Amino acid sequence: MTTFTHHLDITLPSNLTKLLSDMGYSQFTPIQQQSLPVIISGSDVLAQAQTGSGKTLAFAIGMLLKVNPTFFGVQGLVMCPTRELADQVCKAIRKVASYMDNIKVLSLCGGMPFGPQIGSLEHGAHIVVGTPGRLLEHLRKGSLKINHLNTLVLDEADRMLDMGFVDSIRTVIEQAPDRRQTLLFSATYADTIAALSAEFQHEPVTIKVEQTQVDTPDIEQCFVRTTKDTKLDTLLACLRHYEPRQAIVFCNTKIERQAGADWLDAHRVSAKAIHGDLDQRQRDQVLVQFSNRSTCILVATDVAARGIDVKEIDAVINYDMTRDTDVHTHRIGRTGRAGAKGIAINLATDKDSHKISDIEKRFDIKANFTQVELDFDNDFRLFPAMTTLAFDAGRKNKLRPGDIVGALTAGVGLYKDQVGKIDVFDFQAYVAISSNLAKATLKTLETTKIKGRNIKVRPLR
Repeated sequence: MTTFTHHLDITLPSNLTKLLSDMGYSQFTPIQQQSLPVIISGSDVLAQAQTGSGKTLAFAIGMLLKVNPTFFGVQGLVMCPTRELADQVCKAIRKVASYMDNIKVLSLCGGMPFGPQIGSLEHGAHIVVGTPGRLLEHLRKGSLKINHLNTLVLDEADRMLDMGFVDSIRTVIEQAPDRRQTLLFSATYADTIAALSAEFQHEPVTIKVEQTQVDTPDIEQCFVRTTKDTKLDTLLACLRHYEPRQAIVFCNTKIERQAGADWLDAHRVSAKAIHGDLDQRQRDQVLVQFSNRSTCILVATDVAARGIDVKEIDAVINYDMTRDTDVHTHRIGRTGRAGAKGIAINLATDKDSHKISDIEKRFDIKANFTQVELDFDNDFRLFPAMTTLAFDAGRKNKLRPGDIVGALTAGVGLYKDQVGKIDVFDFQAYVAISSNLAKATLKTLETTKIKGRNIKVRPLR
């Protein structure tokens, strides 16, 4: 059993430290060590920290310590740039909140039906996590009230500004009490962030956590020359050359995203694109398939990739290189996690020389170019070892992960190691199983009752 020791000059509830131990934490990360005492003191915080640094746990603990469980008004509000990040943050806060009784954490994001959200708000919520546009809609309708708010968090503030949310953020904050604590977290620090802080914060304590050599992931950066006309061929050639089983491909536009995914799919590579034209269920399904390893390649933009929490990514491919080295750092940090070795592949055209120079300076490296063979290989294919099965029932239907495991093991006869990651949503559930078992499993599930009833199951393509 892991024993949690925080080494801070603050007192935390014993049931909270026990929960952190049970969750596998042994100590706080640098951002948590530096920000938690300040947050608990009540000061505003302006913090620069990368995704994966542990900032969510820091503001979750600080927020929960100030919540009055007996008052079912919104006391904490977290604003996020994307639905994926909001969902991830909401789940993280719920986990930490389990050390207390009857704490309700609610997600309010666009792309989801309005009615159920209004119904949930009518029953009261202590903490709300959402995207600026949907939060603003609820405020205008009167279904959301934040006049009792004591903690406001702007998470991934740089991305919210990039997406043009500043007016929505401003309008939401205008309805919050002047006497509140405002915590602003950003992966990058630009003049626009300073302006945002100056407008909405009061004498914030600035915290910047630099990656130490110990924390720096083991990522090899590779450079491949290409042209505008041969980029897709080069992308496919890189997959053949480096052979990643799981990779994120970063593009700068929605058109490039979909074109890249379609190109790979047409050349027998398992790939999905994530973009704003997908509804919430479609977005959930794409992320589920990537995280459970039943899709090999995810094609995304920087904004769309926020909130993706997949630890075992073999490679990041910069199909379009970025001008911002902070964004580049953020991108490539999605590989090489948890002590694993990662690789970042940069497709460079003649116009990217200054971007390469900036990367060389930032990381103190010399860009070495790799020659990849563009000749088409008829035998190359990249298919996942897993297949996702979708169940037409979820949390609201009282379906739990244990029920699915039971149906697949006791009902179908699979071994537990043939059953992969399980994701349960409100009205859908997904499980990854070995691809070579999918057809027979589906056949057996047609006549297998789960919790005493038949549930429709289908494969996700």
